[in-house]
Amino acid sequence: MRLRIEASSFCQLRCPSCPTTAGAIHPTVSSGYLRFDDFRTLIDNNPSIGSVELSNYGEALLNPQLIEILKYAHFKSVAVTFRNGVNLNHCKDELLESLVKYHVRELNCSIDGASQETYRVYRVRGDFDTVIGNIERINHFKRVYNSEFPRLSWQFIIFGHNDHEIPIAREMAAFLGMTFNCKISWDAKFSPIRHKEFVRAQTGEHAVTRREYEELHGRKYAAEICQQLWDEPQINWNGKNLGCCRNFWGDFGGNAFTDGLTACLRHEKMSYARNMLRGRSPPRDDIPCSTCEMYHAMHSRSDWIVRDDGIT
Repeated sequence: MRLRIEASSFCQLRCPSCPTTAGAIHPTVSSGYLRFDDFRTLIDNNPSIGSVELSNYGEALLNPQLIEILKYAHFKSVAVTFRNGVNLNHCKDELLESLVKYHVRELNCSIDGASQETYRVYRVRGDFDTVIGNIERINHFKRVYNSEFPRLSWQFIIFGHNDHEIPIAREMAAFLGMTFNCKISWDAKFSPIRHKEFVRAQTGEHAVTRREYEELHGRKYAAEICQQLWDEPQINWNGKNLGCCRNFWGDFGGNAFTDGLTACLRHEKMSYARNMLRGRSPPRDDIPCSTCEMYHAMHSRSDWIVRDDGIT
C-alpha cells in the first residue's frame, strides 16, 4: 500500500558529506527524473497503492513534471509525502501552490542552520532566505485554500558550526507553523559538534554521534530503514528496484515500470534479502544488504528483524 519513488536524482546543492555530491550514487541510481507517464501507469496498474514518498537522494522539487504527478496522485486519491527531505531552494510559485492545491501530506525541509552564515556551510549553493521565503509562500497558499496540508517540518542536522542555533531555529520553526526535528549527522568528521552538553540538553538525546547512539541503544541510528523492504519499498526514478532508501550499491532485481510492480517486489533477490535480514539466509554478494553497515551490525549481534506477516 505504501511505496517510495525517487522523483529526481539530480540535486543543485553540493552538501560535502552527501553521496549525491560525491557521485557515489551514479553507478546504481544514475541521473534522471521520474516521468509522469511511468508514474501514471504504475498507479493505474496498482490500485492498492495508497501513499507514495517522492524524495530520496536528489531534490524531488526539481522534477519538471512534478505538478502533473501531484495532480494525478490527488485525482487517484494517492497521498504524497516528501518525508526524506527537500532543500526548497528553487521552486516556482506554481509548484508551491500545487503542493497545497493537491494536498501533499508532508514536506520535510532540510534546513541546517538559522542564518545564511551557518546554513551555507553544509548546504553549499543554498540560500537560507530563499528557503524561508518559499516556506512563507506555502503558508500563504495554505491560508488561501484553507488547508492543513502540507504539514511542514524543519529538519536540522546538528554540526559544530550550527549547534548554538538550535533554539533559534526551533523558535523560527514554531513561528512558521513547522514541527522541528534534530538529526544526528552520519559523518562525524565533518564539523564535529562543539557544545555537546548543550546539544544533549536541547535534544533530550544523550548521543551526539551515530557511534554513541549505537553504543547507548544497541542498534544503528535509523535502523528502521531495513523495514522498507516489506513496508515501503524504494523504486528508482527509472523503475529499478532499490529496496530501501539507503541503498545505492546495487538493485534487488526487476523493474517496476517494465516488469510490473508485483513481479519486481517478488523477485528472488528481494525475497532472499528479506530472509537475510531475518537471519534465515547467509549474506550473498549480489544482494545490496551485504554492503550495508545496517546489515553488518545485525549480523554481528544476531539481532535480526522479526516479522510474522507471511511476506517472503
